[in-house]
Amino acid sequence: MRRSLRFLVGVAAGLAVFGGYLYTVGADTVLDRALAVAPWALALVIVLVVLEGLADGIGVWASLAPLNGGLSGARSAQFALAGDFFDILSPAGPVSSEPIMARFISVSTNTGYSEALGVRSVAKYVKSAAQLTLSGLLGLIVLFGTPDASGLLSTLGVSIAGVFVVGGVVLLSREHLSRGIVTVGAPLITRISGLYRDQPHDRAVVVAAVERYWERVVEFRGSPELLALIVLGGVIEQLLTAAALWVAIAGVGAPVAFLPILVIVPLPQIASVVPIPGSLGAYDLLLGGALVVVTGATATAATAAVLVVRTVSLPFGAIAGGICTAYLRGWRPTTD
Repeated sequence: MRRSLRFLVGVAAGLAVFGGYLYTVGADTVLDRALAVAPWALALVIVLVVLEGLADGIGVWASLAPLNGGLSGARSAQFALAGDFFDILSPAGPVSSEPIMARFISVSTNTGYSEALGVRSVAKYVKSAAQLTLSGLLGLIVLFGTPDASGLLSTLGVSIAGVFVVGGVVLLSREHLSRGIVTVGAPLITRISGLYRDQPHDRAVVVAAVERYWERVVEFRGSPELLALIVLGGVIEQLLTAAALWVAIAGVGAPVAFLPILVIVPLPQIASVVPIPGSLGAYDLLLGGALVVVTGATATAATAAVLVVRTVSLPFGAIAGGICTAYLRGWRPTTD
């Protein structure tokens, strides 16, 4: 009975997210765009979107491997899809979803929350850096000298520099950051843990947790093979997302080159700064506009392609991810 209830809760949560998308975009608009795409293209987009969701499991498996042996391939795929669900539902995407996922990871791997958050922070950072670097290198080759693309190339350059600068600054100043986190977080954690524990966590527990977080972060320096797998998973995701957009544009009768699409795939992630679940509207607008600039496609074709891909990816990520999330362990606070 409980498994059936979990399944129904997952489906209901996914359908609610999809309903919000239809309400925002308009059900008639989504239907019109879907009918405008050739059936073969729509079928292929569905396959590519599903594969992209599962490909994230590569990075999940690699990032969790240091935690008591990590998880199996199937469980890693489940966590990847659950992560997609929280990416869609959370106002700031991975920035706010990873702290949520760390709770379930810590329970499934029998480790601490800070350790789970540490390995996932590395995974998200490495994947984003790899995707932006690939886009930047390809952009210089494919788009350099194109007047309309100068703004996109500048954005890519600033983004790449920002990722590496921020990462370096965070590592170099981690002692100062740790003191700030303990000062601000210890009273809050003590109060929250007192709601479900007889003996609330004190300052020493918070200090130890922060230390374990940084230990997990720097531990990856001795595991380049795991970092390589995280990079590989991120690149595969980028390729599959670009392929889905490329097929969708071809399906509306406006075929374009593939490489320019591959260049712009990471850019719409900027939309996660908009505090709207799934970045509804903002993501679509940014991606559609970038497609017009780099591919020369008409605004109508680019908008149709983006809507088709989003109409497939959002319900898949919401419903499949919602079901996977419902079956995660760790929903109840523990007292140990």
